[in-house]
Amino acid sequence: MNTTARADATQETAVGRIRAVFADAGCTGWLHARRCDETAAEICVDGHARVVTASVYKLPLFVAFCRFVDAGRIDPTARLTVHPADCTPGPTGLAALRDPVTLSRRDLAQSMMTVSDNAAADVLLGEVGLAAVDELLTELGLTETRVVGGTADMHDSLVRDTDTHTTAEAFAALADNDAAWSVSAYDPSYASATTPEEMTHFLRAVWTGAVLSSEQTEYVKTVMRHQVWPHRIAAAFPHGNVSVAGKTGTIGVIRNEVAVVEFPGEHPVAVAVFTRAARTNPHLPVVDAAIAEAARIAVTELRRPLLNSPDD
Repeated sequence: MNTTARADATQETAVGRIRAVFADAGCTGWLHARRCDETAAEICVDGHARVVTASVYKLPLFVAFCRFVDAGRIDPTARLTVHPADCTPGPTGLAALRDPVTLSRRDLAQSMMTVSDNAAADVLLGEVGLAAVDELLTELGLTETRVVGGTADMHDSLVRDTDTHTTAEAFAALADNDAAWSVSAYDPSYASATTPEEMTHFLRAVWTGAVLSSEQTEYVKTVMRHQVWPHRIAAAFPHGNVSVAGKTGTIGVIRNEVAVVEFPGEHPVAVAVFTRAARTNPHLPVVDAAIAEAARIAVTELRRPLLNSPDD
């Protein structure tokens, strides 16, 4: 068997293993992984299907903010005061606080990315605007990716679709396994959406410096490496010398993460995993574990040293 045929057979086996992981976890899963280099090697499990981003939308918003910094349109150190009572609800970040907070715009962006701060994201979206995010996605040729609004817009749609009065009531309704809700937040035709393949394309473009200045590229990498959530892709690589720079996304039955995994002396690997669970429980560790295992299988298959081997 020649090198190409052997690689194809190995990748086919990896795809089958990933499909089995999703099936065992009781979820539908979509995955794409690629190295952040010029090769065409990839692992694809329905990776061209459109999927709901949930909070993964904060990643293109973050990069659009950094482009504003590069262009001199935003001073990242300029300070603003945010009043939590006026913020989008959320369990982390500014929305979890009680008193007004004054911080720089770059710290606002960092809170959005590291703890998935809903309030910070909507404030930043107001600063940058949807048009700037659309422009970024268009320039990168991401025709299947769109951001239709922020977290506050998504929460409003949930309240309407569940015929409730508050965001808390809407999420409580969605958590009922005896109810079969069909809400727009779960539908990529209406919600912010992408494909796993376009997300790894996006990550590779950022990681290789094709989108931002070297300074802002390093800033994005540093912030994403400090995401606090260890329960998805990071759980697959519990090694002190391995870096996982990621962004999660969660809403109801939707659980996602996109990340770049970096082993010392190897090409970084971008991986995007999107899932939709069969059950509506607010916490489904088995699905989180499936995201980790699927990512581990894909990244392991694509790992290569920086100095290419003869068969690469």
